[in-house]
Formats: sequence, C-alpha cells, structure tokens
Amino acid sequence: MIKADQTNLDLARIKAQTLIDSASWIRKFQGKVFVVKFGGNAMVDEQLQQAFAQDIAFLNLVGIKAVVVHGGGPQITARLSELGMKSEFIDGLRVTPPEAIEVVRDVLMNQISKPLAEMIEKAGAKAAVFNGETEGLFKGSITRADLGLVGEVVSVDATSVIDSLASGFIPVVSTVAPDSTGQLVNVNADLAAASLSVALGAEKLVVLTDVPGLYSDWPNKDSLVSELTASELEELLPDLESGMIPKMQACLNAVQGGVSKAHIIDGRVPHSILLEVFTPSGIGTLVLP
Repeated sequence: MIKADQTNLDLARIKAQTLIDSASWIRKFQGKVFVVKFGGNAMVDEQLQQAFAQDIAFLNLVGIKAVVVHGGGPQITARLSELGMKSEFIDGLRVTPPEAIEVVRDVLMNQISKPLAEMIEKAGAKAAVFNGETEGLFKGSITRADLGLVGEVVSVDATSVIDSLASGFIPVVSTVAPDSTGQLVNVNADLAAASLSVALGAEKLVVLTDVPGLYSDWPNKDSLVSELTASELEELLPDLESGMIPKMQACLNAVQGGVSKAHIIDGRVPHSILLEVFTPSGIGTLVLP
C-alpha cells in the first residue's frame, strides 16, 4: 500500500513539473495564431483524431489561437469509388474533372470538417467550419490543364477567420476555392495552409505528416533534419521525395511570407502538437526564415 501511494505521489510530481515547465511557453504564445495543417494517418485513425482534437482544444484553453486546415485524399477517393468514378493522379496530384469537384467539396465539408469540429467541441472548445467559399476566404486559379479543376490559392481574405478567432472559435477550414469566374477549384491543402498563415500573420505553421520530419536523403533514416533555414530548404527542395515537396514548399512559403516558424511533425505520434509547442527541443523539422 505504501509503495502504491509513493508511485502515485511520484506521478503527481511529474505532472506538476510538466505544468510548471509549460508555463513559459504558454506565456510566450498567448494571443498568437497557429495554423495547423491536419493530414496523414491522424485523419483516418480515430484515436489520433481524438488526440488531435484534444491538442487543439488545449491550445485554445491556454490562449493560443489555433486554425485548422485540412485536405482529405483517402476519403475523396473512397467516395468517388462509391459513385463509380475512378481516381487518377499525375505527379502526385489528383485529376479533378468537373463532375468530381462537388464531390470533393462535400466530402471535405461533411465527412471531415464537421466531424472534426464536433470532436474539438467535445474536447472543450468552440469550432466553426469554413471552406474557401466562406465570405471570400480563398480565391483560386487553375494551374494545369491536364489536371482539370486543380489549382492554387492566389489570394486570401482572412476577415471571416479573424472574426471567428476573436469570438473564441477554432476555425476548421477545407480547401476548395472559387476562381475569378466562380468555378470551384481543388487546391492543395498544404499550400493553402501556408497562404492562410501568411494572411493571418501567424506565429507558426505546423504541418502534420506520416514521417518524423524532413529527410535530406530519403530513405536514409540518419538524414533526418531537425532544423534548417529557408535558404537551405530552397537548395534541398528540388531533390526531395515528391510527396514531401508540397509540405516543404508550404513551410518555405510561410516563413518567406513573414511567419516566424514552420514545422513538419509526425502526426502518427499522439499529442504531437503539444510535444512540439510545450517542450524545449520540440519534435520534427523546424524551418526558420
């Protein structure tokens, strides 16, 4: 009985020390905006989803203004298959014909944004659902004719997101955007998150993925990069593995646009966001201006 009580006391002391250690980080980041790109296994594993929602709600609790941006590749592929439409990819990008774009929008909004917002609310925070159409948040432009209705964000009006943050909500943003004619365009979520982080003057862009960070010589596990500058990243970018390029381009765009720091972290690790924000060494790869 005495041993069990001592164990409980030791655990309580560890928890108390963890809270004390996090105080300096909370003071540093209170009132700051973090844009978090939600993706990878964290999107399809229920336990990781819940851990992510808890992390985002905790940031809100301690006064950090979190904005969540997400895509939804696996869910879109599954829904298109149900409707008898094949998924085709060129250079890692989804070909999006006109008959598929409404499916993309509805899957992102109804299968991902809304359930995620509900999870965040169950974790103790208020959440609001957005996409690029919401009060002119994003304007898109088609970039490659061979991909159909696929493009990039060319402008951001962050007013609606700023108002939502000021009201204590956590915006959950999916990434379709109308072009200048009103035609919906499927835009890359990593790059959209970067554009939004710049428009918001965010302190951090955090991108969740399915690897521990950036490898300069993939698949050599010893080549994991813990920190690099924008100029160093520019040199590495052309030679990176294709799936990592848009994520690292997003980090580069963010810090070149005025965001203080950008991070690539492993979304397969439960509570990876809290580990990044509230520990001295952090995790993953840090990109600095």
